[in-house]
Amino acid sequence: MRESVQAEVLMSFLVSEELSFRIPVELRYDPVDPYAVRMTFHLPGDAPVTWAFGRELLLDGIHGPSGDGDVHITPTGPEGKWDLRIRLQVGRDRAVFQVGGAPIVAFLDRTDRLVPLGQERTFGDFEGNLEKALGRILAEENAG
Repeated sequence: MRESVQAEVLMSFLVSEELSFRIPVELRYDPVDPYAVRMTFHLPGDAPVTWAFGRELLLDGIHGPSGDGDVHITPTGPEGKWDLRIRLQVGRDRAVFQVGGAPIVAFLDRTDRLVPLGQERTFGDFEGNLEKALGRILAEENAG
């Protein structure tokens, strides 16, 4: 069984311009799903929430604004001491988090050593996972 890459970082949950608090966030990358990165947010008083999105989206967000759907990532701050701002959105609800860029770069570097960018298709069971996902979608459509 292949190893996975995991890290825990502290992110600022930006409630408003005046209010933010730090929360632990687990980062996880598994070669079984080689295109995705998972972030599990541990908000006080709530069950952990996990978001999965493209590893390449996170990488692109280091260099400039990235994402135009439910996940949007933007680098902020002066050169040498920069952060990433991550906006997650479902419908009209959104949450914004800020994290130092260095731990994210270190995490992505470890994922690249495990599965080099551009070689994802040779890892995991891409065809099998696609088939299972399509089967679930079709079953849900037929049930509803």
